[in-house]
Amino acid sequence: MAEGLRERKKRQARQHISDLATGLFLERGFNAVTVAEVAELADVSVNTVYNYFPAKEDLFLDRMKGVTQRVARFIRARDKGESAAEAVLRELRAAVVAVSPELGLMDGFADFMRVVEEAPTLQARLSHLQREVLDAVVTTLREEVDAAEGDPLPGLVGGQIAWIEGAVVGYVGQEMTAGRKAVDVSRDALALLDEIEELLGEKVLNYARRAAE
Repeated sequence: MAEGLRERKKRQARQHISDLATGLFLERGFNAVTVAEVAELADVSVNTVYNYFPAKEDLFLDRMKGVTQRVARFIRARDKGESAAEAVLRELRAAVVAVSPELGLMDGFADFMRVVEEAPTLQARLSHLQREVLDAVVTTLREEVDAAEGDPLPGLVGGQIAWIEGAVVGYVGQEMTAGRKAVDVSRDALALLDEIEELLGEKVLNYARRAAE
């Protein structure tokens, strides 16, 4: 369905506020900027900011909303004959080869990480997002294999599959913060994915394999 004028204006207003807030956070640090300052710069009321962003942390992490469902989407979209872990490995390899900003392979990511490192509340929010990633993966696996109630395998396998993405994103963030170029980090991240695949057991690598026919 096409986006209506009202929805488009709301989306543009939200993006405008988020962009201005991110600029302030990158310039001065998360803790040094108030929501009132963001509202003043965006020429809106403080209540308007909170209508779009329930918490100050949401202003900075707004672009990560879709991240919690990313691995689950990879699993649901796996090819015929492909397992859940194989699909995630394939998609992550493709993103790494493409030097995708979605994994943090971009100029400016080091500045983003520095803001996070200086703000405990942002670190806590990221930890919560990682938990949401795991929950989404486990839920998806249960649905895909029609797991019986109490079956521990979706949780055990899901933990390792979620770890794959977490390990790659963590590595990228660490290396980009150290000042390395995205293309160089991308090359090494590919090697890391190979090592990760070698560490996974056969049960994980074969779990939730989609029928070939």
